[in-house]
Amino acid sequence: MESSYIRQPIVSVLGHVDHGKTTLLDYIRGSTVALREAGAITQHIGATEVPIDVIRELCGELLKGKEFTLPGLLFIDTPGHHAFTTLRKRGGSIADLAILIVDINEGFKPQTYESLMILKQYKTPFIVAVNKIDTITGWRREEGTLPERLSKQNDLARSIFEEKIYEIIGTLSEQGFSSDLYTNIRDFSRNVAIIPISAKTGEGIPELLMVLVGLAQRFLEKHLTIEKGPAKGTVLEVKEERGLGTTIDVIIYSGTLRSTDTIAVGTREEPVITKIKALLKPKPLDEIRDPREKFESVEEVHAACGIKISAPDLEDVIPGSPLRVVTQENKNEVIREIKEQTELHIDLDDEGAVVKADTIGSLEAIVKEAKSRNIKIRKAEVGNVSKRDIVDASATNDPLQRIVLAFNVKILPEAEEEMRNQDVTVIKEDVIYTLMERYEEWVYKKKEEIERAKKEAIPRPGMIKFLPEYVFRVSKPAIIGVRVLAGRIKPGMKLMKDDGRVIGTIRSIQSERKSLDEAIQGQEVAVSIEGPTVGRQIKGGDILYTDLPESVVKKLKEMGDLTYDEKEVLDKIIEIKRKTVDRFWGL
Repeated sequence: MESSYIRQPIVSVLGHVDHGKTTLLDYIRGSTVALREAGAITQHIGATEVPIDVIRELCGELLKGKEFTLPGLLFIDTPGHHAFTTLRKRGGSIADLAILIVDINEGFKPQTYESLMILKQYKTPFIVAVNKIDTITGWRREEGTLPERLSKQNDLARSIFEEKIYEIIGTLSEQGFSSDLYTNIRDFSRNVAIIPISAKTGEGIPELLMVLVGLAQRFLEKHLTIEKGPAKGTVLEVKEERGLGTTIDVIIYSGTLRSTDTIAVGTREEPVITKIKALLKPKPLDEIRDPREKFESVEEVHAACGIKISAPDLEDVIPGSPLRVVTQENKNEVIREIKEQTELHIDLDDEGAVVKADTIGSLEAIVKEAKSRNIKIRKAEVGNVSKRDIVDASATNDPLQRIVLAFNVKILPEAEEEMRNQDVTVIKEDVIYTLMERYEEWVYKKKEEIERAKKEAIPRPGMIKFLPEYVFRVSKPAIIGVRVLAGRIKPGMKLMKDDGRVIGTIRSIQSERKSLDEAIQGQEVAVSIEGPTVGRQIKGGDILYTDLPESVVKKLKEMGDLTYDEKEVLDKIIEIKRKTVDRFWGL
């Protein structure tokens, strides 16, 4: 009896929302349903299995005379990066291959870039399916391979097609990938294959399947040969099912799982060990008469497959955690392995942002991307944003670190309540690429805000004239009317005369019975000044200057953002100080 076998490769479909991930899988499923007699398609939990004889039938002449040891392809049909980052194992993703789907009209969008970033991180081989070629102006659906179909298009359709493909090749090149149309590639290990398709009409899909099985057969056969033995899998989702309680959807990528097995699965604390109650597969669509009976129970399943597991104590299981079969002999080893894989292998900084994400894989991808952008992270956890996270983020003295980055998670009401009491920002996104961009924008604006506040806190030069007809109070404090001749004045500033004598400090500024934070050139206002008595230290018609410390004057000269009239006043203040204090004052 053979101890090993070749399993079908696990293929993940990634790309921007609305670029056709689901339509592509629906087309493959739909056309294979029509080819039932060739080898029925099997619907798994979170995955669709397309047997090799169905692929042969779909590809027709393209695969004539070719031999394959692969049993078929298993497509992960939970679309998007979420499934990809969840389905991780030590050293990478459980997806053996990926299809990056790009809309020919829209090109690369935030989620496309994010998908590329994740493919790069996990070192997963991929091909690019350029979708919606049927929407090109003047495009006609033709039979045959890409070069044959292209030759039958009119000049306008062909030139639009070539221009769009050229743009996609350029973008991939900017991202560090060498790519070309699959028909121009000799070495598929060095170049990313581009396959133009229409998920709507099915054009190009036989070529897409041909390239996928060809790549898998040629480069992955050794990797796909697995030992028969206890199952290894990854949790895709934790779900409540009516009548079943909490269940887990798992993709099994190695070995065999039986309905009598005891399994261990990762949680935030210790791994949970539980006995399987039922292994559940979706019933074929034409058999679901009562929606409560969506599943059928099976005795055992083999890799690669998607399966729903019903068992006690699954409430705290986290998506992305490993599943292992437990025996008396391997129990300690399995627990250690699960703990290791569920723990975050992330180097955190002493300071930085707080990150919350939906899965371990997302968290790892975010932290990796953050590091590549020199963004510091001091706390990273799976789960919704809680009050504790807001408190943690507010505990720093640095306003640039009072931030929580929330990826694909909720902000709990208690956290929202706490945010009202704390100066903490939460950036919530479901695209890593956009999350990073929004964070960088926030930092830039926050720095500008801090800079502006610092500048505003620096006293500015100002010159005022005491208007003799406006004396509201003679002393303690003196309240007089003034005109701001140049620059600006603020409460707290000291005032001096042109002989350098300091006469007092501005306590407040008012205009039309309203308090002002400052008065600028041209304004006439009432000021209350602590210190002088009208008629003694100050008289109507006096010109008064703001008394600036030497350190402030040096800073103002460095900043170089004074207005013309402020510069003139500053020169006058320096002149007064050099006459009365020190002839090198302000240098």
